[in-house]
Amino acid sequence: MTEFSTMGLPAQLMKRIEALGFTDPTPIQSHAIPHALQGKDVLGLAQTGTGKTAAFGVPLIAQMMQYGYKPAGKTVRGLVLAPTRELANQIAASLRDLTEGMHMKIGLVVGGVSINPQIARIAKGTDILVATPGRLLDILDRRALDLGSCDFLVLDEADQMLDLGFIHALRKIAGLLPDERQTMLFSATMPKQMNEIANSYLKSPIRIEVNPPGKAADKIEQSLHFIAKAEKLSLLKELLGKHKDERALVFGRTKYGMEKLMKVLEKAGFAAAAIHGNKSQGQRERALKAFKDGQV
Repeated sequence: MTEFSTMGLPAQLMKRIEALGFTDPTPIQSHAIPHALQGKDVLGLAQTGTGKTAAFGVPLIAQMMQYGYKPAGKTVRGLVLAPTRELANQIAASLRDLTEGMHMKIGLVVGGVSINPQIARIAKGTDILVATPGRLLDILDRRALDLGSCDFLVLDEADQMLDLGFIHALRKIAGLLPDERQTMLFSATMPKQMNEIANSYLKSPIRIEVNPPGKAADKIEQSLHFIAKAEKLSLLKELLGKHKDERALVFGRTKYGMEKLMKVLEKAGFAAAAIHGNKSQGQRERALKAFKDGQV
């Protein structure tokens, strides 16, 4: 496996990687970063939780460190598109960690919050902009941003963007980008429509597949319980009770069902919070922070 120290990264970036405690690169990082550093388009198939953000973030930052001048107002050098606000926030936070101490501006535009402060922040020029497609189109429609000089495009969790119906938004955004650019596309699965996107966005891409389709990341252990529907809640309480000092994510089908389940778990003595589409962005962020801090 290639080590970060053998990739020819700028010394300042290498120092940040070491400070963040990254030791050996993950498989997607060791395969994608060397090709991306050479400016090649990359198609990466890897599950969530395998280190994709650094796989595209490290080469993006390394190449941008060569510019030597600030981006012009209302322009971006690199655009990272993500399907959800939460993922976009997470990517932006990771990129800010990697660029700490550098003169590099990481921007974030997502829905659910006021658009005007976001427009004000990107007005002075942005090195890397992380965005959800819908909010980015709102900003482009207001002529508050010009993508004509964007040198890098990253589509993260591209299969999710298809599932959420962003295909037309992606086509519109891509049409505003220059033809001469480096594009990286990362996805956990490769549905038929994804091939169409890959073919129209990428030029002779290096294809990297570190997990067979449908295979969970190596660090995930899976089990399946066959039970009657009426027994689901008691089994969930039992499983959560066995791991009292750990954190758990519970996914469900409906917003109402998740709100109801949260209240039932709270009554049973668990510190619980719910996130769904009926929550405001502020509520969602507070719930995530409480979960991250171990209060939930």
